[in-house]
Amino acid sequence: MSSHPSLTLRRQVLHRLFGEHHGWLLGRLRAHLGCSHDAADMAAETFVQVAAHPTPHSIREPRAFLTTIAKRLVYASWRRRDLERAYLEALAQEPAAMAPSAEERVMAMETLLAIDALLEGLSPKARAAFFCSQLDGMKYADIAAQLGVSTIRVRQYVAKGLKLCCKELLQP
Repeated sequence: MSSHPSLTLRRQVLHRLFGEHHGWLLGRLRAHLGCSHDAADMAAETFVQVAAHPTPHSIREPRAFLTTIAKRLVYASWRRRDLERAYLEALAQEPAAMAPSAEERVMAMETLLAIDALLEGLSPKARAAFFCSQLDGMKYADIAAQLGVSTIRVRQYVAKGLKLCCKELLQP
């Protein structure tokens, strides 16, 4: 039983990309992240995304392509860690009797990450305004002072975030 020629070509291209560039990418990530385990995870995830590319043979600048994917993954990882840290800090402020169960914490974290991904297109200030308003219950004037913007701008930021959330909820 022979493989389809396009599948064979795809495997060859992916094998070559991995063989020629994995070590280089791993070294860059290790230097950037300072942790060989995180670097290995990011490199692996980068190549998973490359493998999902519909036409890997069309990649003309493999190192630039790999760098772009890896940077996005690193930034997403940092955002997740920051969000998780903020969530855990908020939990630490609550009385022990109000502490959610481990399962509730995982579900809340998954929800926060989903909302964070949903709001990815917003500017950092808009995202911060949305989270301060919706999660921390801060008043618009306080958010405005914290972010160095007007109260009207905070209202616009929060409205944009709410619009994105509503749009997602209304999709079939």
